Amino acid sequence: QVHLIESGGGLVQAGGSLRLSCAASGRTFSRSAMGWFRQAPGKEREFVSSITWDGDNTYYEDSVKGRFTIARGYAENTVYLQMNSLKPDDTAVYYCAAASNFGGNRPTGYDYWGQGTQVTVSS
Repeated sequence: QVHLIESGGGLVQAGGSLRLSCAASGRTFSRSAMGWFRQAPGKEREFVSSITWDGDNTYYEDSVKGRFTIARGYAENTVYLQMNSLKPDDTAVYYCAAASNFGGNRPTGYDYWGQGTQVTVSS
């Protein structure tokens, strides 16, 4: 069992930055692939980024490549999403997720979810 709590969301102007954190509890965090997804009003939940259990591989949705960076801190059981050069299109609720296996870029690949944190980017 893994429990996830996101934080770090907020209101920022276009071009600004935010860092999201996902604090995980549970024995299996260090062996879990972790992902970030987002969901805007009226849209489906979409993949943003993921990182393998060992931190060796990271993946990004095309629209965030070069702007977002995912990282994990094993000592603090936390996954981070650094978001730079934010755009109004990045406005959404951002969710952290943990996968027992590979994870991937589909929500169905993940077993545990946080409650989400709102990110709003004003133009």
